[in-house]
This record gives sequence, C-alpha cells and structure tokens, in this order.
Amino acid sequence: MQNVGALRRLGQCLRRCHLEMLSLGTPSYWDMCNVSNGRRHWNYLKKCNKKVCSQTLLLFVGVLNACASILALEEGRCVHQQIVEFGCNSDAFVGNGLVDMYAKCGSIEDAWRVFNKMPSRNVVTWNAMVLGHVKCGQGQKALELFQHMQQQGVQPNSVTFVGVLKACANVALIEEGRCVHQQIIQSGLESDVFVGSSFVDMYAKCGSIEDAGKVLKEMPSRDVVSWTAMVFGHVQCREGQKALELFQQMQQEGMRPNSVTFVGALNAYASGLALEEGRCVHQEVIQSGFKLDVFVGSSLMDMYAKCGSIDDAWRVFNKMPFQNVVTWSTILGGCAIHGHGKEALKYFEQMCGEGVQPNDITFICLLSACIHAGLVDEGMRFYASMVRDYMISPKLEHSTCIVDLLGRADHLPEAENMVMGMPLKPHVAPCVALLGACRIHGNVEMAECIAKQILEMEPDNAAGYVVLSNIYVAAGNRHLHENVEQQRTARGVKRQPGRTWIEVNNEVHTFVVDDQDHPLMIEIHAELQRLSGLMHDAGYVPSMKFVLHDVEVEEKAFHLCHHSEKLAIVFGLINTAPGSPLRIRKNLQVCEDCHTSTKFISKIVGRAINVRDTNCFHCFENGVCFCMEHW
Repeated sequence: MQNVGALRRLGQCLRRCHLEMLSLGTPSYWDMCNVSNGRRHWNYLKKCNKKVCSQTLLLFVGVLNACASILALEEGRCVHQQIVEFGCNSDAFVGNGLVDMYAKCGSIEDAWRVFNKMPSRNVVTWNAMVLGHVKCGQGQKALELFQHMQQQGVQPNSVTFVGVLKACANVALIEEGRCVHQQIIQSGLESDVFVGSSFVDMYAKCGSIEDAGKVLKEMPSRDVVSWTAMVFGHVQCREGQKALELFQQMQQEGMRPNSVTFVGALNAYASGLALEEGRCVHQEVIQSGFKLDVFVGSSLMDMYAKCGSIDDAWRVFNKMPFQNVVTWSTILGGCAIHGHGKEALKYFEQMCGEGVQPNDITFICLLSACIHAGLVDEGMRFYASMVRDYMISPKLEHSTCIVDLLGRADHLPEAENMVMGMPLKPHVAPCVALLGACRIHGNVEMAECIAKQILEMEPDNAAGYVVLSNIYVAAGNRHLHENVEQQRTARGVKRQPGRTWIEVNNEVHTFVVDDQDHPLMIEIHAELQRLSGLMHDAGYVPSMKFVLHDVEVEEKAFHLCHHSEKLAIVFGLINTAPGSPLRIRKNLQVCEDCHTSTKFISKIVGRAINVRDTNCFHCFENGVCFCMEHW
C-alpha cells in the first residue's frame, strides 16, 4: 500500500497547487484535467496496487507543469519525492518535466542535478535548461549550453532558437545574435512567427532598432508579439514617438494589442508629456476587457505620475484588485518624483502593515522620496533598516541615493566618505551626485577632487566638465573656468543643449535657449518682456550665479530671460485657456533663476505650472513650488 499513500500525498500536493492558483486567479491543472478520471485511477491503484501506468506519468507531468506555472518550488519538490517513490524518476518524459519545473522555479542547481542523472536527453531536455538559464539571468551560460547540445548531436528546434535569442537579448550580444540568425536561416525556420518575434526582440534590446525594423518588415506574418517587441524596442531607445506611431499602425492593420503591448505604449507616453493620449490608452485598456493586473496597472500609475498627475496614479492604485510589492513601489516612486516625501513614508508603513515585503526597488523609491523632501534622518534610518531588517544588500543605486541625500543637506564629508568607502572602486553615478552637491554648496576644493575622479573613469563624461565649470563661474574664477572649457573642447566632449517641450492642442513644441526659429517667437518675446516687468515690480531679482558668459549685467539678465523653459511657459500661456494648468518637460535640471521666475509667473498669471526636469516634478502654484527647494 506504499504506492497508495504516495498517491494520496500527491493528491494533497495537487490540491495545494490548485488552491494557490485559485488565489492568483489562474485556472489550475486540477481544473483542466478530468478529476473523476483521477479519482477512478486512484481507486484502481488501491485495488490492484499497480506501480505505474501511462496515466500516472501524465498526472505527474501535469502536476509538475502546474508547479512550474505558479513557481511552487516546495510543492514541486514534494512531487519529485513521490516520483522517486513510484520509481518513475528514470522516465524521460517525467525527467523533462522535473528539469522544466526546477528551471522555471529558479532552482537551476536542482535542474542540473536531475539533468545530470537522466539516462538520455532529448531536445526538450536541453530546451528546458537553456530557457531556465535565460530565466535566471544567465544568458552567457545559456549560450554555452546551446553550443554543447549541438556538440552532443542534438538538433535545435524553434523553441531552442527562441531561448537562445532571448539569451543574446538579455546580455546584449548582438554579434552572437547575428550568428544565430544565420543558423536559423540555414535551418529553414526564419518564417516561424515566434522565431521572427524573437529576432525583433533581440535586435531591439541590443540597440539595433534598424535591424529589428527590417526583420519585422520582412516577416511573412506578424503577430502581436512581434509588434509589441518593436514598440518596446523604440521605448528602450528613447524613441517614444516612434513607439506610439507603431502602436497606432498595428491597430490600423487590424492587430489587437494585448496587455503587454499596452504596457509598452504606456511606457512611451510616460517618457513624454502626453497625458491626454495616455488617458485614451487607459480607456482602450478598459474597453479591451483587460483587468488591471500588476503590469498594466503599474504602467498606468507610472504613466500618470510621470505625466504630472499623481492623483490619477492614486486612483488607479486604489482600483487595483490587489496590491503587491510592484504596485506599492510604483506609487512610492510617483510620490518621490512629485516631492511627496512624507506621504511616501506614510504609505511605506501602510504597505508593511499589510504584510507586503519591500524589495530593493522599493527602497530606491523610498530613498528618492527622502531626497526630494530633505528627510535626511529618515533616509539614513531606512537605509540601515534595509540591510538590518530586510537583508537587502545595498546596490549602486542605493549608495548613490545616500550620497545625494547627504550632499544636498550639506553633509559633504559624510557623503565623500560614503563614496570612498564603497566596496568597489568609486562609480561615476555617486561621484556625479557628490559633484552636484559641491555645486549647490560652493565647495570648490572637493569639487576639483571629485571631478578629477569622474574624468579618470569616464574622460568623455560631460557632467565632470560642465558642473566644475559652473562651480568656477559661481566662485568668480574666470581663468579656471576657461581652462576647463578648453579641456572639454580639446577632447571633443559636447555639452548637452538644454531643451524644453510643451504639448498644446496635441502638438509638441520644442524650445532651446535664445530660440529664434519658432513661428510665434515675436509674440513670445513681447509677452515675456511684459511679464518680466511685472516680475520685477513684484520683487523678482535675477540669479546670475551660474551665468557663464563674461558680459555686462544687462546682457546676463537678457540671457537668463531667454532660457528654454521660460520660452515654453510663455508660449503655453498665450496658446491655452486662462486658468488651465501648463505641463512642460526639460532635459536638464531646472536652473535656479528659472525656478525663481516660474514661482513669480505662476502667481502673476494665476496658473499652475508643472515642470518635469531630470530630477523631479516642480509644481508651481500661487508663487510657491511644492518641491520646497529640495531639488
């Protein structure tokens, strides 16, 4: 009766899988198989004490598939034990199921143990191992397995090639991907729609968007996966507008987006200012019948937050059927970029109170919120708690946040010690954060030391030159400023030109400093001059600390008056309804003078002005910015 007891334990394991899948809202294998047949099979085994039959093997593999689909590793180990007790562990069909289950559950060591004990392996076995390594982020190892299986005389199939292309995409090995492409052509599988979609994905993730587009164009038939891969490729290459054009084109060609496509489109809208278009995609999601799952819901929240509507992000959050660490982290990130630091801390406590375990991304969002609200003590406390209470090892992003937090609060020695005390050699990101803090507080000596480190690590890093040059200008040292500029020019390092974007009537307008090309520039200059007079009457004094031009005061003031964000704001004022809010985006950090002048403008015209720069959102209203000067 040993087998009957084993089968009973198997049934208990299967029911646990069933309950787990029900909790996730997923149909389980228990639902999909014929339960009455399973019970008859159990009764049959009880009567004849038969060791194994084909139905038993199918049941084992079915349960393993169920465990793999919900990542139920411990349940899978329980099933493995039953397989051993039934003596089925040498069956190739069951062995493949075990390798697949362990690989998909992330236990690649267990997968290898089963793999090495298998008396024979076929292409399915090798595919499970290749895809398992891809899933675990071991793309290079997956490629080695691909080579080894061919050396063993196993011919790859379309599933193998899909896995290998994913491996190339994950580690950005475009040349290896091109070799695989040639091999697929030789195998005659290039017309397979899944393989074609993987080509598009691989080339796009490796940064070769042209190759990806060529493959998509040449595919005999394109499915939603290939279109989605191309949309994400353009998003990854920061070509949001092209991503949106593709999203619209696929719908025009009769292809219905899936939830992943919507995520890509929402990411594209999040990179710009297209709040109303993002709302339209939200409506499309609802009309398409997709539920607000973790990925679509989080993308909607991210889009709304980055487009300046944190209230809409909260509405989506509150409508989610359940919240997990992804949704909580997304809303915390939204609070961070909008400067709602204290609210972020309150929501973090609520998240933990509901039993949701934070991860490393959660703490990046939380520390960012502390930075933009000037909450130094709280940030340091969370950083310590992350390591002590949650056993999360600090990554580069966490260390950079702490350097930024300390530096902005004028704790420059502590921030420098943080940079120098990192286990690996100093990285550019925390050094740039510390250099920015030196600029804020005018610490020339430390800035020189940090800039030297940045340029030793990355000689072509423009930030090292530009920020140090600004620091010398603020200190009144014209000679050293000119030396830095000469070094930058000699090395061919270009300053990133400041650009500002504003969307009016579904059209995005771009402005640069001293812009003369816009067709309405005469009207813009006239209104800007009128506003400047009103601002001066209200007490506005231009901040000329970082003006780089060695010219008279009047010309410096004129230069400041024609910064790109001021031009964009005035353009918005004369082309939108009175009282309506303005939303603009800038590719650099807002300068001190523009920050001050926008506060005056918001009070004079009685408008809310939302400015998204590289650091955060600045929400100006009635003469106040909600960043509270923590930027």
